[in-house]
Amino acid sequence: MEKESHMKQSRFKRICVFCGSSQGKKRSYQDAAVELGRELVSRNIDLVYGGGRRGLMGLVSHAVLRMYYAACMHACICHFKLNWIIVQSTGETVEEEKAVADMHQRKAEMARHSDAFIALPGGYDTLEELLEVITWAQLRIHDKPVGLLNVDGYYNSLLSFIDKAVEEGFISPSARQIVVSAPTARELVKKLEEYIPCHERDAPKLNWEMEKLAVYPEDYNISR
Repeated sequence: MEKESHMKQSRFKRICVFCGSSQGKKRSYQDAAVELGRELVSRNIDLVYGGGRRGLMGLVSHAVLRMYYAACMHACICHFKLNWIIVQSTGETVEEEKAVADMHQRKAEMARHSDAFIALPGGYDTLEELLEVITWAQLRIHDKPVGLLNVDGYYNSLLSFIDKAVEEGFISPSARQIVVSAPTARELVKKLEEYIPCHERDAPKLNWEMEKLAVYPEDYNISR
């Protein structure tokens, strides 16, 4: 029986993963990265990532590659090019390049090709990417779920900050629902599968053209 027959069905075709270029000090972070890669493959979900081969990102991508020969990865490499790395059923790797204007367009391209987002532990870059896709969801540029893989409570402080911002009136209760968190990959992906967008009743749905700040091509849109 073919391996694909054992894969679970998912509402997602691709999930974008943000995480550190370092492996971190705890073995639990590394284990979580490997677990996430395996969970994506088990659900037949392609991986979209920044193209790094080091740190937690390298562990996620290597786990995807090792688990199934039919796994697919889309790597967005910064150097003003977009690289699509696809592992075909034959085991061969095909790489295509697409020019991008800058890092802002690179992130938008990653978002446009993803159905959901997951952040593993990471540093400044991870936090910047995470908060940007959360902001895009708040502005209704997209309705894609955003998840925190909260390994050993790594994101507890961030979640406390968000709750404090809600309490003080800087984030609406409905916008608080944008962020989903769980301690394990399996539980988090399950929550993302069940996610239903919740917006303010009178909030207009913006499109990417209104938010591009004259940086992106005229036909650029990350809305699904």
